[in-house]
Amino acid sequence: MISRTEEMLLLSVCRLQQEAFGANIREEAQQITGKRYSVGGIYVPLDRLARKGLLETEDAEPSPERMGRPRRRYKITKAGLAMLREARTLQESMWASLPDLIWQQLRLT
Repeated sequence: MISRTEEMLLLSVCRLQQEAFGANIREEAQQITGKRYSVGGIYVPLDRLARKGLLETEDAEPSPERMGRPRRRYKITKAGLAMLREARTLQESMWASLPDLIWQQLRLT
């Protein structure tokens, strides 16, 4: 199981592909959710996902803007894709099993 934040970050990495750097992921997450995320609010779960084997990291070429420090690029692994499929299946199953009364209430609000 992964948290909603982890799911959103994995999806952001998938969407960004070769541009999946921390700052870009943070911006993507903010655009998707409308929430502001602290730097730690993004990097801590990204590191956790990497430790779980759901993301890989690689250092990109250093840039003058970063005073010669390399940027870290994130890439989803096969295990990460499998986890996203599992999360989607679980979510669809949970929504599909709601009683009709709840669906009616959801439509009215």
